[in-house]
Amino acid sequence: MSYKDLEIYKLAFKLAIEIHKMTLLIPKFEIDEEGSQIRRSSKSIGANIVEGYGKRTYKNDFLRSLTIAHSECDETIYHLDMLFETKSLIDINKYNLLQTEYIKLSKMIYNFSQSVYSNHLSDK
Repeated sequence: MSYKDLEIYKLAFKLAIEIHKMTLLIPKFEIDEEGSQIRRSSKSIGANIVEGYGKRTYKNDFLRSLTIAHSECDETIYHLDMLFETKSLIDINKYNLLQTEYIKLSKMIYNFSQSVYSNHLSDK
């Protein structure tokens, strides 16, 4: 099994691509400010899932990476809200879709973390 088989990774990767594409359409003055922030946080989610999976034999390292992925997911939601509320992202359908998917991803990461915490191989 690979990290690429994890549903949380698949969704995180797909959403990071969507965020990247979306930021290319926001006003130029936001591309380097809020656009850069949301691109970094969205890409960090998947990167931390990958890093944690690579350290999965060490429960605490795995959980630390998943915790960071979860916090980056919440940060991405914040930046998405900021772009929408400041009218830099005016496509309400895109906003609603991304908002819904990131909330779903946040829950998935949390549930995965709880599963790792409860069922990690080093505890057996």
